[in-house]
Amino acid sequence: MEIEVKLNQKEDINTIMALLKTSYWAKDRLEEVMVKAIEHSECIYAYEKQNLVGFARLVTDYATVFWLCDVIVSENHRHEGIGKSMMHYIANLPYYKSLKGVLATNDAFGLYEQYGFVKEPVKMMTKPRL
Repeated sequence: MEIEVKLNQKEDINTIMALLKTSYWAKDRLEEVMVKAIEHSECIYAYEKQNLVGFARLVTDYATVFWLCDVIVSENHRHEGIGKSMMHYIANLPYYKSLKGVLATNDAFGLYEQYGFVKEPVKMMTKPRL
């Protein structure tokens, strides 16, 4: 399988929403929220034969930190290395190499540890959306 990973492509919001609806963290997220989020993020897209099979967002100040979020691979393409392909692409973006990376996951620690992320004891706080 040939996977092509690209940065900041124009992609149909319905295709992205279909992927996110299969996630535990964004299944109820509104389309208008995602449109705005994509406009203010760097987005990573993974394609197989021009079909979107993976998506991720990077939110950053370009000086100190980036937040990696919404990393998703289509259900029928999981465990095929697409997550690794996206993480390899992100890890090799020159302007992210010197930034601290932050992410949250329930189940993919092994993937992210391969790319330099370290599991931290709980010391973060969150504010729920209103």
